Amino acid sequence: MGVPSLVLGYHGCDESVGEKVLRGEQVIASSKNAHDWLGEGAYFWENNPARALQWAEFIKAHPRWFEARIQKPFVIGAIIALGQCLDLTEAESLGIVRNGFKEMAATLSETNFPLPSNEKGSSKDDDLVKRKRDCAVINFVHEARAARSLPTFDTVRAVFCEGEPLYEGARIMARTHIQIAVRNPASIRGYFRPNSGSWR
Repeated sequence: MGVPSLVLGYHGCDESVGEKVLRGEQVIASSKNAHDWLGEGAYFWENNPARALQWAEFIKAHPRWFEARIQKPFVIGAIIALGQCLDLTEAESLGIVRNGFKEMAATLSETNFPLPSNEKGSSKDDDLVKRKRDCAVINFVHEARAARSLPTFDTVRAVFCEGEPLYEGARIMARTHIQIAVRNPASIRGYFRPNSGSWR
């Protein structure tokens, strides 16, 4: 919940966008896609610039799947104060999200709206990367807290176990990572240009 520490996050984008952010001409925009697994926010890969670059390269290779256009993949670093964090690596936050789902499901049932579902991004996707249900639940949690005048969350943080098993019989996945969705722009204390020598 309340986390005093600073973490390093990395965001994959087009070089033109990254350079504008570094010059202070813009900030990393908040993503509001219905499938963003941590709800609305500016997304960063925690301590993982290589994964941020892979994501930018993926967007460049699949332009029809994304609104953003990337000509030259680029990574920008950010110093993030987690602050009031919905941290899905700890029990209290998991309980908040579990209860949020129950409340959302009951609300939708009363109004005869179907629950959104997590979906495959492609026929080979076993990770269900279109996280429409997860996104809806986390956004519902934020809205419900605001309606009750409870403290808002600055950030959302979670581990995503993604990809094939790292080796035969493994429960460690080859693309596992931690992501942070920053909801409060003031949580980003500064941006920086990563030293690429150690991870490219």
